[in-house]
Amino acid sequence: MKEKGAPATVSRPELLREGSDALFRQTLNDFFAFSRSLESSRAKFAEAVGLSSTQYMILIAVARNTKAGGLGVNKIAAMLHLSGSFVTNEINKLVSAGLVKKTSDAVDRRRVQLRVTANGERKVALLATFQRPVNDVLFESLTAKQLDQLSEILLCLVKNGERGVRLAASI
Repeated sequence: MKEKGAPATVSRPELLREGSDALFRQTLNDFFAFSRSLESSRAKFAEAVGLSSTQYMILIAVARNTKAGGLGVNKIAAMLHLSGSFVTNEINKLVSAGLVKKTSDAVDRRRVQLRVTANGERKVALLATFQRPVNDVLFESLTAKQLDQLSEILLCLVKNGERGVRLAASI
């Protein structure tokens, strides 16, 4: 049954229930609420080790990929869905803080590979002691299958998000 009052905010049949966008709207509200929880947790993690939220994300991304030979700035930017220039500025701060080291790429000397320093590794180990219990609580209601589904869904939504933002900017 279609809601009376406000017009629907979506038109795709998959997003409507009996002509109503009420479930869609509630899903967005729940998504925003959970997103705020994630953002707040990330800010607390970063604060615990004296970093900004972005620096924290970059440090974790570099640390998680160091064993694979390190990553370049563009790969980090793509992983985190941030601009390369912004990531470069934040990486430079991490380098200055002695948490990340830049080395020249063996194949292309114009590129750099990023690795976590020993000091950075200590921060990442300390962070894990905070992250584990918080992440366990944040995601405790998910089964392994649901986590797989959520991961797949979010990947699709991130791709759609970029197009949606461009469309919103053109209105």
